[in-house]
Amino acid sequence: MMPRRQENRVTGFRRSYGAKRTGLKGGKHFAVWEDPFKKPCYLFALVVGQLESRDDTFTTYSGREVALRIWTSPQDLPKTEHAMYSLKAAMKWDEDVFGREYDLDLFNIVVVPDFLGAMENKSLNIFNSKLVLASPETASDANYAAILGVIGHEYFHNWTGNRVTCRDWFQLSLKEGLTVFRDQEFSSDLGSRTVKRIGDVSKLRTYQFSRDAGPMAHPVRPHSYIKVDNFYTSTVYEKGAEVVRMYKTLLGNEGFRKGTDLYFERHDGQAVTCEDFFAAMRDANNVDFANFLLWYSQAGTPIVKVTSSYNVESRTFSLKFSQTVPPTPGQHLKEPMFIPVAMGLLDSSGKDMPLSSFYQDGKLVSITSGAQHVYTTVLRVTKGEEEFVFHDLDEKPIPSLLRGYSAPIRLHSDLTENDLFFLLAHDSDGFNRWEAGQILARKLMLNQVVNFQKDEKLVLDPQFVHGIKCILLDSSLDKEFISKAITLPGEGEIMDMMEVADPDAVHVVQSFIRKQLALELKQEFINKVKENRSSGKYKFDHVNMARRALKNTTLGYLACLEDEEMSELVLNEYKSATNMTDQFSALAAIAQKPGKAREDALADFYNKWQHDFLVVNKWLSLQSASDIPGNVENVKKLLDHPSFDLTNANKMFSIIGGFCASYVNFHAKDGSGYKFVGEFVLQLDKLNPQMASGVVSSFSRWKRYDDTRQNLAKAQLEMIMSANGLSKNVYEIVLKSLVV
Repeated sequence: MMPRRQENRVTGFRRSYGAKRTGLKGGKHFAVWEDPFKKPCYLFALVVGQLESRDDTFTTYSGREVALRIWTSPQDLPKTEHAMYSLKAAMKWDEDVFGREYDLDLFNIVVVPDFLGAMENKSLNIFNSKLVLASPETASDANYAAILGVIGHEYFHNWTGNRVTCRDWFQLSLKEGLTVFRDQEFSSDLGSRTVKRIGDVSKLRTYQFSRDAGPMAHPVRPHSYIKVDNFYTSTVYEKGAEVVRMYKTLLGNEGFRKGTDLYFERHDGQAVTCEDFFAAMRDANNVDFANFLLWYSQAGTPIVKVTSSYNVESRTFSLKFSQTVPPTPGQHLKEPMFIPVAMGLLDSSGKDMPLSSFYQDGKLVSITSGAQHVYTTVLRVTKGEEEFVFHDLDEKPIPSLLRGYSAPIRLHSDLTENDLFFLLAHDSDGFNRWEAGQILARKLMLNQVVNFQKDEKLVLDPQFVHGIKCILLDSSLDKEFISKAITLPGEGEIMDMMEVADPDAVHVVQSFIRKQLALELKQEFINKVKENRSSGKYKFDHVNMARRALKNTTLGYLACLEDEEMSELVLNEYKSATNMTDQFSALAAIAQKPGKAREDALADFYNKWQHDFLVVNKWLSLQSASDIPGNVENVKKLLDHPSFDLTNANKMFSIIGGFCASYVNFHAKDGSGYKFVGEFVLQLDKLNPQMASGVVSSFSRWKRYDDTRQNLAKAQLEMIMSANGLSKNVYEIVLKSLVV
């Protein structure tokens, strides 16, 4: 690295080894970097540029002082404060939770705008600017949280990926899935565990479940590839993290730590496989995991059905499980998976019932340990069909199943709507309380989609409105949880549940429900906006983030109303905002409806922030992702805007990633969205094949739509396939999409 303020500086060194600097003729110098620890060859890196650094130190638990430096352009140096906080927090957390101490005496982070993503190069982590730079005026709460997570993620790779690495690329989830799990846990411990879990599961369902259900489905450990770039998927990362989480669910905190300690002890300095991680977990705890390794080799999302029954005479409660794994490309017949189901039972007052034992396959399984009551246990579902019987229950319980989302499955139970409303009101597991509301919302939305398709009147269930109101007004609940709980399921999630996806119907129904909730809960929403307005200096902590989240979610509802008073309220929130979180949320609310107010606000925002490229990227993304009718023409104009640069990955993703996220415009029935994206893929493929392959994946599930959309989408895929000079990245995705 050659920073501006010093001609020659070595990236890092361990004190006992040091670094050698040698002079050359002509006033030139070179430096030799010595790292005593083995690492994969792809981790060697060099960065040269006019950079300056923010400097700090961290003292490890053994007392060794580590120099920390974050390098960026001089004008962006003030925006690295949060990144330094995140790095130090990650180093401390990894020591406390995993016993992993940093091994060198210098740790560098380099921040550049044109680097794609982030990478864990040893002692020289390299990041795209949007993943590091932040200030209250230019970055939202979501940006701050993302920076915390990604800084932690790349740092955690020092042990899970660098010191212990993968034998081959097929084992990629061994480092990426494991490290995603570690950064999820890190963010959970520094914020709200329940809210973080809700966010991670929502992301899994939106991106990974749809991949598992289409032609791009592959196991956590893929069997083959044309381009390794196409391995970097939500299956390897997010589903891989869920597999790691299942180990922890089965073994508990102590058992999981014993397993990771053995894993690092056995394999430090080695290149290993997923079986080696499995063996460390098994051996450290002396347990039998039966068919658990199928999670690495079988693709697809298991579908688990549960039925329950209560016998008054015998005072027993039975849970019968059945599981299937749908066929996926190249894997038509599947074996039953090992599925840990964390669960509890609620009595008629809404309290958890103490659990002592249950019968499985006619054998008594004890739960209790000593005199301490157990309220959540983990059932091990390992067969196609299995029954668990709880005894000595004086009343019929309401089961709380898959607590904390203990396995990446689609769960279908016989819970009634009354049961779900009961869980929404009483479940002690925060995730399942949210989940009950989401199940109710999904059922409501699907029913109304059918009404819309039959040209029948749309109606909103009063009991659902009452449930939302109760959550909204429950002062005992975390405000960020309330924000999540009153947010409707995404349109993609609803379409995934339909035999033939209908983006127009789903969009109309979601818009209707949002507007009706805003009408019926107008005053409650207004009160929440007023009660949670920002005051004083911006703080990135859970209390303040939660307050802003609730305020901006309710503001978004109010913006749906055709009400001049509410339009003025939203505009005032935009103008009076003192931080980017509030200002951009208000702008997004205004941008929901076409018209002069929208155009004026967008122009005002751009004029204010046009010199900050990261903020401009938000502005581009907001417009491209809009659901306003015929938005494709607006997006085409953005490609000619002075702020857009086709060669910059962030700007490209802001435009095309945002547009593909608007289902109603990407899947427009006239094919305009498909044509725009198809042409863009060919243009992008010549500049960035890796990103182009990600974009063309948006077409992969074209067979889920009606005949008209199928023909239009297929035509674009065939057009792309016939293009001269097509990259292997894009070719692989298009081929799989057309063949299946």
